[in-house]
Amino acid sequence: MSEQNKLAATVRTEFGKGAARRARRDGLVPVVLYGHGTEPQHFTVVAREFAAILRKDGTNAVLNLDIDGKEQLALTKQVVVHPLRNYIEHTDLLVIKKGEKVTVSVSVIVEGEPAGGTQVAQDLNEVEIEADALNIPENIVFNVHNLEAGTQISAGQLELPAGATLVTDADALVINITEIAAAQTDDEAEAEAADEAAE
Repeated sequence: MSEQNKLAATVRTEFGKGAARRARRDGLVPVVLYGHGTEPQHFTVVAREFAAILRKDGTNAVLNLDIDGKEQLALTKQVVVHPLRNYIEHTDLLVIKKGEKVTVSVSVIVEGEPAGGTQVAQDLNEVEIEADALNIPENIVFNVHNLEAGTQISAGQLELPAGATLVTDADALVINITEIAAAQTDDEAEAEAADEAAE
């Protein structure tokens, strides 16, 4: 929850790649805050503290920013991570208000084992939902325990938290239970190869 995710935001006075590089060298993350018809605001936050919140709450973390003593709720909208060095290069935050609903992408986690001789094919790893900004689930879990081959789970069959509504097409395929193809034995493979050679 945002009350726990307090984060001091310092207004940025320098811009450009050089300024962003200096901020990152000082252990800070350049941030842009926008939304609700406001002009984009540029800040820095402490990288270590921000990364800890992301680890705890995931990429849809709600932050309680302290901007020069004034509090502002914000939703993490985009986090850009360096592809090689794995540090946060930049993040976009969205202004939110208590009681407001937001549209976010949430991971779908598959649990359990399907019936014997079957396997799980996951077509969608995320679905879009609309939820209260202060009650965004970290993920949606679906249990495939003992499901038979041919079972298909669409987005509309996922159990959403109270108050959340599905934005993704309800008919979109999320999980497909398929048969595991029987592996050929070595003898069968050799016999097949011999037949092909004789033709």
